[in-house]
Amino acid sequence: MMTGGASHKMIAPDEFQIPRVITPFPAPKLSHLPMFQGDHKESLYWGTYRPQVYFGVRARTPQSLVAGLMWLSDEKDDGKHMRHFCENSEDLKSFGWREHNGIDFGRQELLDQDMILETSFVKTKEGSLGYGGDWSVRINLKNKELNDEVKRTVHLFFYVADESGNALNLGKDVLGLKKSSLLASGSRADVGIWQMHLTSQSQARLETHYCGFKKPDIVNISDAVQKNLSVQENNSGRVQLSDTSEDSSSIYAFQITTTTQSTIDIAFVSGIRRETSDMEQRIMSLTGSSLSSLLEEKHVAFDEKFKECFHLSEKLDSETLMVGKAAIGNMLGGIGYFYGQSKVQAPKSTKDKSEDEFLLYWPAELYTAVPSRPNFPRGFLWDEGFHQLLVWRWDFRITLEILGNWLDLMNIDGWIPREQVLGDEALSKMPKEYVVQIPSNGNPPTLLLVIRDLINGIRADKFNKEERDQILSFLDLAFVRLDAWFQWFNTSQKGKEIGSYYWHGRDSLTNRYLNPQSLSSGLDDYPRASHPTDDERHVDLRCWMYLAADCMNSIIEFLGAKDRTVTVDYSSTVKLLSDFNLLNQMHYDHDLGAYLDFGNHTEDVRLVWKEVTEEDGRVSRELVRETFGKPELRLVPHIGYVSFFPFMFRIIPPASSILEKQLDLISSRSTVWSDYGLLSLGKTSSLYMVYNTETEAPYWRGPIWMNMNYMILSSLHHYSIVDGPYMAKARTIYEELRSNLIRNVVSNYVQTGYIWEHYDQTEGTGEGARVFTGWSALILLIMSEEYPLF
Repeated sequence: MMTGGASHKMIAPDEFQIPRVITPFPAPKLSHLPMFQGDHKESLYWGTYRPQVYFGVRARTPQSLVAGLMWLSDEKDDGKHMRHFCENSEDLKSFGWREHNGIDFGRQELLDQDMILETSFVKTKEGSLGYGGDWSVRINLKNKELNDEVKRTVHLFFYVADESGNALNLGKDVLGLKKSSLLASGSRADVGIWQMHLTSQSQARLETHYCGFKKPDIVNISDAVQKNLSVQENNSGRVQLSDTSEDSSSIYAFQITTTTQSTIDIAFVSGIRRETSDMEQRIMSLTGSSLSSLLEEKHVAFDEKFKECFHLSEKLDSETLMVGKAAIGNMLGGIGYFYGQSKVQAPKSTKDKSEDEFLLYWPAELYTAVPSRPNFPRGFLWDEGFHQLLVWRWDFRITLEILGNWLDLMNIDGWIPREQVLGDEALSKMPKEYVVQIPSNGNPPTLLLVIRDLINGIRADKFNKEERDQILSFLDLAFVRLDAWFQWFNTSQKGKEIGSYYWHGRDSLTNRYLNPQSLSSGLDDYPRASHPTDDERHVDLRCWMYLAADCMNSIIEFLGAKDRTVTVDYSSTVKLLSDFNLLNQMHYDHDLGAYLDFGNHTEDVRLVWKEVTEEDGRVSRELVRETFGKPELRLVPHIGYVSFFPFMFRIIPPASSILEKQLDLISSRSTVWSDYGLLSLGKTSSLYMVYNTETEAPYWRGPIWMNMNYMILSSLHHYSIVDGPYMAKARTIYEELRSNLIRNVVSNYVQTGYIWEHYDQTEGTGEGARVFTGWSALILLIMSEEYPLF
């Protein structure tokens, strides 16, 4: 998940000629398809679409009404630490969605010291005249221990803001809290007149305060609130907001001071007509016992759908089921809505412009899942394909809309920026130097993995006629974009030899990296040829291109003959890239029994300390790369995930002795096998667990990653059921690897409360980002033995 790019100053395109790199692809947008309009669009209007915060609500519109929760307690750093944006630290013991259906319900638990803070979200259209309906939030505060008599003070801060800058009206009884109090109200073009009400469902005494700001700066609201608190604390010695607001405030923060063992409901009602008098009834239906009943109803429905989609209840123990629900709940609860403009590196040919300067992409929206709420709360292109392998089994319409949003980001050349940093909140969680996207660099086309899975789902009768027609309608409109995407890869990433490809973007001039990274491959520091050149051949990209060509060929066969322009003879391309002999000639090492990259390589490269004289004359020591041996064109002798791509994509015939070699490598403890999953890089590699710079720890050089384990496990399952001499061997390895993966992920979740980015290669402990319920959530498909068909 490491990132790459550069950032200096923006340049303005010529007034009369927009550079190609920021010119949208000239085709109808997929997001405009009828299936994504009407009731579907309205049903998804409001949601927990702010994955970067612990709890946040917004609408899928660029300038939305936004709400969120912050909190602190008297026992934490003298009340100075405000929790708002998700953090990847041990400070918060655990957090995450226990249930979420992706549409109108979610329940999250956050464990902070000895307090359990539970947030539940639910939507309803019943009785609402506002677009998107009404919604309610329940905040339940409990002691972690069973002793309910001990109650600790908690300061909650619930805020509402209008990103359009519309002034909000402060409720009259905010300070004199009654059983139900109006916090704020306003009016918007999308939802009409709206109100937000607070009710308490417990005997605990609530104390409320507020502050209002004119500027809707959601990113810095926690700083503004803490500043307000600090002034008041200095004046009065109490932790309370000032009960003041700026004129025409468009953002209000409400402090709710209470204790554990209390429950608070906040209801949002919209489309209010002044002549109606049903407000009390509408609020009652969204709070108290009515809300309890609605949440229970949604909880039961979630459980039923979980059983229906994944068929686990008869197979697995309660802890494993809990992890499975957390996997899908966090995946769906991590879906966000973003709006903004990507920054794209200016073409080098732009007159008098530095390559570090950037252009702005067109304003665009993106509805997408995210890899990790604390670390990566934004869209990643290759991650999204793995995400949607899970999501479509829950709701294929959500998957189609997300795929459509990504494909709508394509420029006229068929390129899609691999990392989407849209809007101020997304930018606030991203180092500035990594924001700019490079238009010569790609990312694995995993969206096609999902599309082919959907096609195979149709062939297996997993969809009814209406669902089937919607998928085909989507593919029919998407084809021209998918064709352009393939063509971009097929021209921009091709190698010197026919049927060869290599990831562009590796730095051939660097003296900082021991092995120059291939960020565009998604495998970042996985070792490639020591000296990048255009002679390289990357076996993983060759296999991705085979998948892409095969998927495009399947779409053409499935949709039938139509008057459409096709830029590539996909049938011939599939034949070329599935040519087993040609693959072996290019990438197979008979001595190692492994598939390898090819390039200009030497093993004799090291990082050494050197004295460097700065411009001001100061001398410092730096760790720089030095080459001691002469590189030569050869196969690159590093066995790891890349070596297994021909196996993952099932290009190896079931009866080939090379298949047995792959099974031997997979199950070899001296190479990639462990009791916790398959290592990303074999122990035999000279770069196994070796730092790539002084500070960059091994990332894809040993740690266990779930997406690649899932793909390898999928092919083990495949080879265990197709006729061939190695069926039994594949089945034995499959069963043991599946068991190891499930046991380790469940064990870590029980111990830590998290699903992790990757797992330690020797101990199996979770590492990297917490709440990494992007592709690590594929553990649920491993539990249910659901794999993509090829």
